[in-house]
Amino acid sequence: MSFFKKILKPFLLVKKLIRCTFPSPMERVRVRWFVLGLGIFLISCDDMDDKLKPANTDLINEPTQLYILSEGLFNMNNSTLAAFDLRSTAYDPDFFLAANKRGLGDTANDMGLYGSKIYVVVNVSSQVEVLDAANGKSLKRIALFDSKGVAREPRFVDFHNGKAYVCSFDGSVVKIDTASLQIEASVQCGKSPDGICVANNKLYVSNSGGLSFPNYDNSVSVIDLATFTEITKITVGVNPGKILADNEGDVYVVSRGDYGANPTKLQRINSFTDELVESFNDIQALNFSIRNDTAYIYSFDYITQTSQIKVFDCKSEKLISENFITDDTKLTTPFGIDINPANGDVYITDSKSYTVWGDVLCFDRAGKLKFKLRDIGLNPKKILFK
Repeated sequence: MSFFKKILKPFLLVKKLIRCTFPSPMERVRVRWFVLGLGIFLISCDDMDDKLKPANTDLINEPTQLYILSEGLFNMNNSTLAAFDLRSTAYDPDFFLAANKRGLGDTANDMGLYGSKIYVVVNVSSQVEVLDAANGKSLKRIALFDSKGVAREPRFVDFHNGKAYVCSFDGSVVKIDTASLQIEASVQCGKSPDGICVANNKLYVSNSGGLSFPNYDNSVSVIDLATFTEITKITVGVNPGKILADNEGDVYVVSRGDYGANPTKLQRINSFTDELVESFNDIQALNFSIRNDTAYIYSFDYITQTSQIKVFDCKSEKLISENFITDDTKLTTPFGIDINPANGDVYITDSKSYTVWGDVLCFDRAGKLKFKLRDIGLNPKKILFK
């Protein structure tokens, strides 16, 4: 490839994104010249952060593709889905747009891979976008509105036995058949559900009450999957959010508090008795991910205004490390945490100021940075491994 073709390739790649992000023609011209100059600079350098160094060539039986979901900004209709090839380091920030010739929607909040399909939960657009995992093409857009036509505002998705379960801010959980892609049933939970997971043939839904601020909810609804009815509510800390199950029959939920008298904390529910059995008041958790009974927890101290990624052993119920990152890599605003299911690499998204494109950082299990993908999307939040 010629030198000028190398320059033009990244310029053309971001052209569509610039057109969507900068409505003014003069702004677009200035940004395009900036990108062109940046491309010349990067080509002349050998130490690009957004390429694997060295490139992974031993990924047999491991994921070779990353899908990176970015929320965008509320009411700006600029959510994106990017793709990154772990072997070739090829990067497509317009993966969804290129495959479907349209945008993803407004405020994409979560996604999950089940079988050959990717399910993207788009909150403000109130829909679940179902994609062919092989090529990113849309198979169906499942609109989530109630009987009166009011948007449900979906938040998170989980899967079990051929069904997708989506919790929404209107207090509902819907059941979607993953073969027909039809909504089969819905059930009401608490206020503003903001997390969902499957454990012990039951659904656990964290009721945040976030839309009723300052009157937060403090419960987790338990739904029996056989009857698809709520069988109990478990009282937890104020404003519960992310909720995940380990391999021991425990369900962990983050209670995000009220940013005042009630601080954030991690809590543990026994899925056999459906009781809250432990509160880890010293672990100020906001987000986390679990793999092989090891949890990586994003903790933020509102007093010192500092953040850490902590490591927790779900078997011993003990904190392994106060600071997972061991090589002085700095994070501005951690936003999402996901774990490579094959090799245990920990991926952390950094949304920076929430108004500029954020980064994805990959760490090995020892907490050392392996590579960084710069400017991957606006508020990158979720990563899938294919």
